[in-house]
Amino acid sequence: MEDKVKFQLEYIINSSPRILFPFLVEPNGLSQWFADDVNYLENTYQFIWDDEVKKAKISTQKEFSMVKFEWVEDKPYYFEMQIIQDELTNEVAIAITDFAKQEDLENRKLIWNNSIDYLQRVIGA
Repeated sequence: MEDKVKFQLEYIINSSPRILFPFLVEPNGLSQWFADDVNYLENTYQFIWDDEVKKAKISTQKEFSMVKFEWVEDKPYYFEMQIIQDELTNEVAIAITDFAKQEDLENRKLIWNNSIDYLQRVIGA
């Protein structure tokens, strides 16, 4: 199996961490922007894209701050979403950490760009 490369992205989000956080951890919130559908069963999230199901578990969660999902079938890979709020300006950003095969890297970044664009529309940012 080919190793994946780690990459990080950051997006400014015009929202408060309290409003944003449920969209990062709750199945209903995630299904509005991240996947076609999200189910939660036995401590496992099922992310559904088209007819493909990927399972993940939350390994780390800090309320209103960050969530890290570890893929069940694709260990040791994960994706993490961290909410960052600037102390001086109160500007809120979301930092994404993810992994992709080198040949899929640009496409994966484009998918995140589109997903975050959907998220901003959903929360009215």
